Amino acid sequence: MKNFVSVNDVSNIDALVQKALAYKASPYIDKTLGTNKRIGCLFLNPSMRTRLSTQIAAQNLGMEPIIFNVGSEGWMLEFEEEAIMSGTTVEHVKDAAPVFGKYFDILAIRTFPSLKNRDDDYSELYIKQFIKYAGIPVVSLESSTLHPLQSFTDIITITEELEKAKIVNPKPKIVLTWAPHVKPLPQCVANSFSQWVNAWGKADFVITHPEDYELSEEFTKGATITHNQNEALKDADFVYVKNWSTFNDYGKIYESDPNWMLTNKKLELTNNAKVMHCLPVRRNVELSDEILDGPNSIVTLEASNRVWAAQAVLSEILRTNG
Repeated sequence: MKNFVSVNDVSNIDALVQKALAYKASPYIDKTLGTNKRIGCLFLNPSMRTRLSTQIAAQNLGMEPIIFNVGSEGWMLEFEEEAIMSGTTVEHVKDAAPVFGKYFDILAIRTFPSLKNRDDDYSELYIKQFIKYAGIPVVSLESSTLHPLQSFTDIITITEELEKAKIVNPKPKIVLTWAPHVKPLPQCVANSFSQWVNAWGKADFVITHPEDYELSEEFTKGATITHNQNEALKDADFVYVKNWSTFNDYGKIYESDPNWMLTNKKLELTNNAKVMHCLPVRRNVELSDEILDGPNSIVTLEASNRVWAAQAVLSEILRTNG
């Protein structure tokens, strides 16, 4: 594995899942793999679970993680080629990234979409420029369109639950449902989850959302899509709850209908489904207290598995790149 920015960088999802679960069982089995190696974690927007889990994963492998908040601790970076830098940006990525490539063995980047210009956001300029100029492996800690470590974690968690329950159904039903929110949110998590579940190919995958909240077909192709949430939830084994803003009329909120919030009453339609969310979650807006505090919620398990997802990815990169 050279870089990790989407599911397309993974040759065998199931093998990587089992590697992560092996690390969960024995966190320090490869504690010298990253000895004398450094990972630079650059954050262009805030993070909690992603930052902490990546630090822990690196340390479990013997690596030294160094955290740098680009916006608040360093110069504002320019990413456009041939830019005339007479504005607020101070340093070009083509000057900064090669230096990072000398400081670190792996570079991990977290960016965020503007939600103003779809073409700009979906070009993934920021992370592509780091890959182009750093000269070392790059890991996405979330980009403008995808959150691969989160989605890999989600597949790990689903696999773990299936193994725990000894479910023999070869194609469990997984539902991604839109949820209300108080502000426009990116499509990153929903895009990425869709991409990974489709690539995994082991589920009956349904996406449900209000009209006009369609995601890019680039990520959803292969899923069944419906605007009827109750219909989607019927006999579901897993329900993934997430808000996202509009894709076509980019970055908007057309509605925030509270009837789309998942409740125990709606959960009765499912096959006693496990409920997932990437966190942070707005209680009693996106998800009800009764769900989050109830026996069907696996959001804490899901969040804790972020460490093992990151550790498996970093391990693969270290082994591939020496």
